[in-house]
Amino acid sequence: MVGRKAKLTKKTMDALKPEAARYVVHDTQIPGFIAKIQPTGRKSFFLRYRVGGGRGATIREPKIGDMGQVTPDQARDIAKAWMAEVRRGGDPSGKRQEEREAPRMGDLFDRYLTDHAKPHKKQSSMEEDERLIRLFLRPAFERKKVAEVTRAHADAFHKGLADRPYRANRSIALLSKAFNLAEVWGWRADGTNPCRHITKFKEKKRRRYLSQQELARLGEALAKAENGELDRPISTYAVALIRLLVLTGARRGEILSLRWDEVNIERGCLELSDSKTGEKEVFLPPAALQILADLPRVEGNPHVIVGARPGAHLVNIKDPWAIIRSAAGLDDVRLHDLRHSFASVGARGGMSLPVIGALLGHRETATTARYAHLSDDPLRTAADAIGREIADAMKLKQGAPNG
Repeated sequence: MVGRKAKLTKKTMDALKPEAARYVVHDTQIPGFIAKIQPTGRKSFFLRYRVGGGRGATIREPKIGDMGQVTPDQARDIAKAWMAEVRRGGDPSGKRQEEREAPRMGDLFDRYLTDHAKPHKKQSSMEEDERLIRLFLRPAFERKKVAEVTRAHADAFHKGLADRPYRANRSIALLSKAFNLAEVWGWRADGTNPCRHITKFKEKKRRRYLSQQELARLGEALAKAENGELDRPISTYAVALIRLLVLTGARRGEILSLRWDEVNIERGCLELSDSKTGEKEVFLPPAALQILADLPRVEGNPHVIVGARPGAHLVNIKDPWAIIRSAAGLDDVRLHDLRHSFASVGARGGMSLPVIGALLGHRETATTARYAHLSDDPLRTAADAIGREIADAMKLKQGAPNG
């Protein structure tokens, strides 16, 4: 061995002894293939090369491995392969660094929420996305690299939730949207969404409508809650919220976040500036107008349904609803079923689907086009009729009819 040069073989490496300072031995056959011997006795293989041509080119020196982790022959083979890549214009070290720094699925979920969900989705939808990501997607994909997730991974994840078809389908749809954005952000090649062609599970459509008798029981339970006759106290505003939901067919978030400046008593409607479908009017039957007239306003709070925090609307309706529906014997009824029940009363009364759809604020393009010719009068008449029937069943006070 002359001038710290030798063919780096097992025999040579075994013969190299540690010294007071680290030293380098250059292989005599593969340019740039070197061994470093530390004072501790550790022996490691590296490949030194230039990226591109010329003396000003960047010098790389990636580690191949430590003696013991790789044999000298294995290290030589890796060095040959890397040098061949360098001669083709490649950069093995840079490629490895890119792979190490490549975004992982956890990064994709974080960016999906901050750059897409929060700016573009309603609060309730964003919260549902956060929940699906936390409970299902992160545990399955968190540490995987975005570019390495395959259709097999996505399909196995979807099939793993076969006993919960609704959650499986919502989760795979969210995952697919995240991968579409990954392509936009340059984190995956175009057209490589691994969720494509995954067949979703059939879902049993859950339609729960309250009968006249069930509406009556709900009305009695709400009256008891209002009078403090249930096991636990229920806020006046929680009672009002539930009554308004069943009388108007509005969405929960629309009434929860309702402000007094959106209530137009003269026109007998709510003029929502922002709903799931954008600006929207919700017509108020006489019983709903009476509820609003009786509801106490809180100074400094712009919201109709007042919450515990100053200036805020009610947040927790889950617990009050659980108590009330239990008292009414309606344990399988969700708050959203009140919206279905509103529509079913209209359908049973012979009202047209376009009128019912307009009252509910559906946004399907074909349906919306058919609503365009409708005036306020048939909508108001329909809202009043539905509201009167529901109010009668629930034994609610009713104000004077609109107009």
